[in-house]
Amino acid sequence: MAETKYIFVTGGVSSSLGKGIIAASLAKLLQARGYKTTIQKLDPYINVDPGTLNPYEHGECYVTEDGAETDLDLGHYERFLNVNTSQANNVTTGRIYQSVIEKERRGEFLGKTVQVIPHITNEIKERVQLLGKNHEYDIVITEIGGTVGDIESLPYIEAVRQLKWELGDDNALVIHLTLVPFLSAAGELKTKPTQHSVKTLMESGLRADILVCRTEHELSDDIRRKLALFCNVKQEAVIQSIDASTIYDVPNMMLQEGLDTVTLKKLNLPDDTTPNLTQWNEFLKRHKNPKHEVTIGLIGKYVELQDSYKSILEAFIHAGAANEVKVKVESIHSEFINQSTIQNKISHLDGILVAPGFGERGVEGKIDAVRFAREHKLPFLGICLGMQMAVIEFARNVLQLKKANSTEMDPNTPHPVIDLMKEQKEITHLGGTMRLGSWECTVKDDSTAKEVYGTNQIFERHRHRYEYNNQYTTQMESHGLKSTGVNPKTNLVEIVEIEDHPWFVGVQYHPEYKSTVANPHPLFIAFIKAAKEYSQKKNNASLAQ
Repeated sequence: MAETKYIFVTGGVSSSLGKGIIAASLAKLLQARGYKTTIQKLDPYINVDPGTLNPYEHGECYVTEDGAETDLDLGHYERFLNVNTSQANNVTTGRIYQSVIEKERRGEFLGKTVQVIPHITNEIKERVQLLGKNHEYDIVITEIGGTVGDIESLPYIEAVRQLKWELGDDNALVIHLTLVPFLSAAGELKTKPTQHSVKTLMESGLRADILVCRTEHELSDDIRRKLALFCNVKQEAVIQSIDASTIYDVPNMMLQEGLDTVTLKKLNLPDDTTPNLTQWNEFLKRHKNPKHEVTIGLIGKYVELQDSYKSILEAFIHAGAANEVKVKVESIHSEFINQSTIQNKISHLDGILVAPGFGERGVEGKIDAVRFAREHKLPFLGICLGMQMAVIEFARNVLQLKKANSTEMDPNTPHPVIDLMKEQKEITHLGGTMRLGSWECTVKDDSTAKEVYGTNQIFERHRHRYEYNNQYTTQMESHGLKSTGVNPKTNLVEIVEIEDHPWFVGVQYHPEYKSTVANPHPLFIAFIKAAKEYSQKKNNASLAQ
């Protein structure tokens, strides 16, 4: 292909309409037709990245192979496409301005007054086209965060307007995702909000080529005609996006609506193949027709917001389908777990996952949950802080080091079984200072981890500052907490397991970031399998009584 084509996805009327899912679904369809496709996210906030944002503010922080802390939508991109993203796939206003200011300080603008146009817009255009350089991709889809009309989105909209003019209509198009609300009092769908949203877009000099309309009810032909007429698009380019039972239905829904067909037509690309969604639909079939059900307790401290643990929840879906199991997740706030409530909250579960997090709030509840799983032989998976809580619990209750802790929670603990990495101790600025991205781990033979992975060398993604303290390794191992995965360069412990337990694994890394529809993560598959076996054993025991 001579030139990389660019697709821009904007949003109107309301936030949280699912631009990321629409972008990922279209990318999946184009990929399934043989086009090399990638997606990037432009975020209007001034943070350089979401690394220092509270999960309540912005959902989870997703980490890429190259260690970029990014928006959670990049997780959707990877899960749908099974292709790694990178730092180049997530751009924030903070990063744009930081780069422009650094260039100005170096004198690169030759004394010119630095302005939003052309300097900021040029920087945005450069970042947008970065992924298209060297023609590695046939199509680059760019999702623009926020809603059209937001002040902070204006430089992005202007940059897209300029790019569309520079590249030409055959090489760039705009998809506008909007809301068509249903007014129950009137008993009808209303198109006026969409008309106003498109008008706002046009006031910025940008015309929508395709309208994707989020709706709770089917769009009639009359409504499609009306939207086409008033929004200046062809009727075939009015695409319905009705509420779905799962986000994984959306690619098929967009295929049915012809989103990929109209996109290829507008980009002047061949439309002579049918998307190959065989593997995708096999996954959907298993996901929707489970043979068993397990209940997993997700023990965390941001459970009020589902997006805080988005990748974990999606990994459960992938692993559930692989096991033909429906995974029912019970979100349990660790602050409300203590010795008097734990029996009621955890005893009915088939497994628990103690989730990642930062800070001391809720950690004692996590430690109590770990103890329950260890003593009652309940399948357990601890991720990052969850793994660290397992180490602390073991130190306190098996080694009898009653004041054992992490120096993150108690800087003066006499038994710092979890401690700050040496190179982190002088750091005062928190942004981008953690152990991030893909790191190697050597897995020991005769371990659950080796059985899970089937290999001795793995690479997993990290996001943390504190580590297992190797000074306690001998003591821990002699009492049954084995270090079965170690970083070969730093000798830092990555995986811990308990010997005399059906399935008890803690990992310092984040396996959820690498789970996709095409490749569910083996740790999650094994964990759900263990939970299924535990559930069946429990049911058989109750039937015997």
